[in-house]
Amino acid sequence: MNFERIREKLNILADAAKYDVSCASSGSDRTNKTKGLGNASKMGICHSYTADGRCVSLLKILLTNHCIFDCAYCVTRKSNDVPRAAFKVQEVVDLTINFYRRNYIEGLFLSSGIFKSPDHTMERLVAVAKKLREEENFNGYIHLKSIPGASDELMYEAGLYADRLSVNIEVPTISGLKLLAPDKKHEDFTKPMEKVKNEIVRYKSEQKIIKSTPKYAPAGQSTQMIVGASGESDKDIMYSATYYYKTYNMKRVYYSGYVPVTHDSRLPAIGSQVPMLRENRLYQTDWLLRFYGFSIGEILNKQHPNLDMDVDPKLSWALRNLHYFPVDVNTADKRLLARIPGIGMQSVDKIMKARKFRKLNWDHLKKIGVALNRAQYFMVCDSRHWERRDLDADKIKGMVLQNSKGKFRNQYSTQLSLFN
Repeated sequence: MNFERIREKLNILADAAKYDVSCASSGSDRTNKTKGLGNASKMGICHSYTADGRCVSLLKILLTNHCIFDCAYCVTRKSNDVPRAAFKVQEVVDLTINFYRRNYIEGLFLSSGIFKSPDHTMERLVAVAKKLREEENFNGYIHLKSIPGASDELMYEAGLYADRLSVNIEVPTISGLKLLAPDKKHEDFTKPMEKVKNEIVRYKSEQKIIKSTPKYAPAGQSTQMIVGASGESDKDIMYSATYYYKTYNMKRVYYSGYVPVTHDSRLPAIGSQVPMLRENRLYQTDWLLRFYGFSIGEILNKQHPNLDMDVDPKLSWALRNLHYFPVDVNTADKRLLARIPGIGMQSVDKIMKARKFRKLNWDHLKKIGVALNRAQYFMVCDSRHWERRDLDADKIKGMVLQNSKGKFRNQYSTQLSLFN
């Protein structure tokens, strides 16, 4: 084996894979029952943290960065002048096993540029997973990127070996896709999604009857959208995300701020990178829609097509809907409690249990974990030492932001005193 050449390939193809953020490993429960290598259950994943806070423990690479397409937003587009490389199937298998034995990783995230054809590329991705499972007896986590346009037969086989499959929709709208990736069709992305969804449903129903039925993509499927490449509003992005959640049973939709990697008149200028805060606001909105009972129209609509960058989306909604407040935490139902800014779902459950035994006051709520710097303006409890209800939305927003800045200054001063 030419180790220098392998190292060179790894540098090129690992760097090219960094733009794909949809590599979370949560959700798989593939356990090691054959004394083989690895374990993809929750207890078996060793996590590390990237510079932007994402939790990963995967060898994350492309099979190749050669590509037959010329998508404007992609660093591996065929017209882009970048170093090119390609792994052989066995090289990826060997890297995964060797990295696992050294405790560097707990699994593999494998994507690829599309070379020759979608089926040719997908066939090689499946071959890697198949070799790991059947020849190396590897039970660790495997995430395969579904290639747009791949056949149903290959998508079916991929789900038998991978824990999670994902096909990145990339551009949130069909019109944006036509503008930035005219060689691709929207149905090339949605067809693999539909196949995976149907197979997951079929296998789960068969497992209820036949316990020995093998697992099919046990961690489900996910997708990724690029934010800021084609001018879509936050409303457009979240309506698209909601569609994919409902239509294809997505486990996660990931939002990746566009990073200018090439000059193109259709794209934002080099140096105009999407702020990380916008990504964060989209993830917060995603969470509200999935777990807090909000509908998309409540948060984003014609009057408010973009998220407020100053405050989180729940607080922004509350400031626009003060007629719902104040909420009495000792009598309100779960749905209303979840809509109070500063109260998360864990705190909601604790409040529901605790108030069975006594009426809750500010001290109780603080111990439960409620963020009173935001919640105090929107609720009442068994205390009256802070009960100002003469504040409008602008005053509340200003006070929350002032409190947040003061909290940051206090934390910064504490850190300085520790160093001193």
